[in-house]
Amino acid sequence: MYGNFWENLRNAFKHGDNSLYKLIAINILVWLVFMISRVIMTIGGFGELYSSLISYFMMPASLPKLATQPWSLFTYMFLHEGIFHILFNMLFLYWFGLLIHQYLGSRKLANLYILGGLAGGLFYLLIYNLAPYFSNSVDTSLMLGASAGVFAIVVGAATLTPNTTFFLILLGPVKIKYIAIFYVVLSFANSAGANAGGELAHLGGALMGFLYITQLRKGNDWGVPVQKVGIFFENLFKKSPTKVKVSYRKAKTKSGAFGSFSSPKSKPSTNKSSEETSQEEIDRILDKIADRGYEALTKDEKRKLFEFSKK
Repeated sequence: MYGNFWENLRNAFKHGDNSLYKLIAINILVWLVFMISRVIMTIGGFGELYSSLISYFMMPASLPKLATQPWSLFTYMFLHEGIFHILFNMLFLYWFGLLIHQYLGSRKLANLYILGGLAGGLFYLLIYNLAPYFSNSVDTSLMLGASAGVFAIVVGAATLTPNTTFFLILLGPVKIKYIAIFYVVLSFANSAGANAGGELAHLGGALMGFLYITQLRKGNDWGVPVQKVGIFFENLFKKSPTKVKVSYRKAKTKSGAFGSFSSPKSKPSTNKSSEETSQEEIDRILDKIADRGYEALTKDEKRKLFEFSKK
């Protein structure tokens, strides 16, 4: 990260390796667009048109309806309407996302958010279409919100470094594993309530967060396909580098004469940062974080974890 929160958010798309602020910025921008549209269209007498419009970006529980708008499996996870809905989602994304970014890097944070959103959406579809309780509402149910992706990051951070402590108002210091457990239990308890779809998505995202970190420790990165798609779009919109005309000068010898035009062969680097870090070393480092916290890592271990996170 390269500045304070607002500076990072304002320059989210000007810097690389900052998916946390890109995700927050996208969610806020989408919320602003739909909030302004809702107010203007409702005042102008087009409230029903607005409801129809936003439904194309919300995820339906009905499989036939989803088949007509498959993009909603992705768009729903960036869509909010209520100000408190987006506020609490973004706060949790920021607090726990900082931990994932610090330990695993920017790309894996984005991978986890997207995978959590997909897992939450699929779990919502599965339960709504199989459970008798939802049979009467499956055709009319729609879902929106970043909660599934956020829950994946919350549980992922708690799985990665369970003893990290947050200081909460009125409660004082609380380990994040207890925060994650509390919200998972709360979502389960409310999964037959008014917001059943959202609560089920929370559970699907939470499960993905746990499995992603567990598999990552075994050397399996489930986010590789997501990462490849992200890199493809990054390259698609990346500006072509400006062609620079390069001139070469002859190198001086000890006697003051000029040598040939060919560049001297560079000596192989002996810097430790060029050494490949094995998956076994990373697993050991992650286990150490889980047992003793990030502060227990040596300078060299932090370097290796940082370099590995950029792969």
